[in-house]
Amino acid sequence: MLNLLALAPVLGVVKLEELWNTLEGTVVFVILGLIVFAIAFGIVVLVSPFSVKKEIEEDQNISLAIIIGAIIIGVAMIISAAIQG
Repeated sequence: MLNLLALAPVLGVVKLEELWNTLEGTVVFVILGLIVFAIAFGIVVLVSPFSVKKEIEEDQNISLAIIIGAIIIGVAMIISAAIQG
């Protein structure tokens, strides 16, 4: 009979301990990335000379929403590159 544990490295089977370690690292980096992202977004809101929430929600300022979206994507890309090394 074929022993599947002997073929584990060949088949690419991941042990549960390795999976748990990878999951722990992923959760830590997600939390760290979200904290850095929240700080960066808070700085953008504080630096702006107007209320971002009022401009987007009440005044329907689409251009500001696009700019804030671009800032969000840019910060997310920077955090991703920093985490990957």
